[in-house]
Amino acid sequence: MTPHVTTGNPADIAATGASVKAADRAHVFHSWSAQALIDPLAVAGAEGSYFWDYDGNRYLDFASQLVNTNIGHQHPKVVAAIQEQAARLCTLAPGFAVDVRSEAARLIAERTPGDLDKVFFTNGGAEAVENAVRMARLHTGRQKVLSTYRSYHGATAAAINLTGDPRRWPSDTAAAGVVHFWGPFLYRSPFHATTEAEECERALAHLADTIAFEGPATIAAIILESVPGTAGIMTPPAGYLAGVRELCDRHGIVFILDEVMSGFGRTGKWFAAQHWDVTPDLITFAKGVNSGYVPLGGVAISGAIAETFATRPYPGGLTYSGHPLACAAAVATINAMEEEGVVEHAAHLGANVIGPALAEIAERHPSVGEVRGLGAFWALELVRDKETREPLVPYNAAGADNAPMAEFAAACKASGLWPFVNMNRTHVVPPCTITEAEAKEGLALLDEALTVADRHTTSA
Repeated sequence: MTPHVTTGNPADIAATGASVKAADRAHVFHSWSAQALIDPLAVAGAEGSYFWDYDGNRYLDFASQLVNTNIGHQHPKVVAAIQEQAARLCTLAPGFAVDVRSEAARLIAERTPGDLDKVFFTNGGAEAVENAVRMARLHTGRQKVLSTYRSYHGATAAAINLTGDPRRWPSDTAAAGVVHFWGPFLYRSPFHATTEAEECERALAHLADTIAFEGPATIAAIILESVPGTAGIMTPPAGYLAGVRELCDRHGIVFILDEVMSGFGRTGKWFAAQHWDVTPDLITFAKGVNSGYVPLGGVAISGAIAETFATRPYPGGLTYSGHPLACAAAVATINAMEEEGVVEHAAHLGANVIGPALAEIAERHPSVGEVRGLGAFWALELVRDKETREPLVPYNAAGADNAPMAEFAAACKASGLWPFVNMNRTHVVPPCTITEAEAKEGLALLDEALTVADRHTTSA
């Protein structure tokens, strides 16, 4: 592992790291974790596509943290913008017009499809989903919202009920007005499809039936991730999003696309929906809008829904909606992405570097059942048997059942690659600014780590 050059006495630096770890374990309560069973890495710094610990171990960030550092760590233009804004105006209530807030909204609206020209700012993606659902319910006068089983929409009250993955279960009230349905996923088709066209047709028929049996006049919204993220980066088949748009139009249902993870260059477009020329009524965003440098999310709103609240007060708000520091970071991020061709670079990486390399890796490794993705947004489905497609670990595996994936992740980290691992998948989601050389370095490390997963296949 390549050490990062640090200044000062190595023993003093290591002692600082130990102190940081001790304070964390004494006082920080971590997300999604059994507190006594975790061992968080103490991080000393980060730059570009890398971060490092206090022992000098450097990691290539193939997770973009939580798929949010689209522009990489410590981008100088964004750091400078935050510093300049802090010196000028740190905070102001959301009821005022503020230059960076207005400019951030304008830049976002310029890049959204269709007439999504109004922006309601939140602190992150879950709050964006909460408010999008509230807007849809008030706009339609209906209560039900449909979402897929393979999804993640956040951890707040409505968002966690909309979520499909097992993190929903402890908080699911079964009374939140949410109905789940199956989205398209040919590799593990719930519709017994054999082609993308069949999967699309049958998934749309299933959704149409769900709408019919739930009662179209009771449904406020359908929410989808344009490309599901944590659930597995399943790119929708051609025609699927357009088909959902048509069903929504037919029944007066609001169409919400969750672009919290897939937006702002991640898929090689500003928004993933643009790959399929589909315009929803609402788009939720966060993460890549400013690479998470300061918390920011929001909802991009169509003209029709904005008009609902032209003379009727919108019953929602946040103290830090459109926070100046966060908006300054967003303005700098979007401008830097435009100036440096980051979105185009992500598209190039997917088509010419990451995609082809992962296809070759899949050929070499019996543990890789499928590769899927686009831009800087990819997943490898790891299996015990390519023929039967048995997952490398069971659904929602924990403890000993999850050992093969835990061993694989440990092998990645030992080599200096920080992976994004979920259930039986590893995702390849580096910063959209990663160089070709860095991407190839990471792919080589991934290739080697997969030999650990191979040991748990039926061919081993």
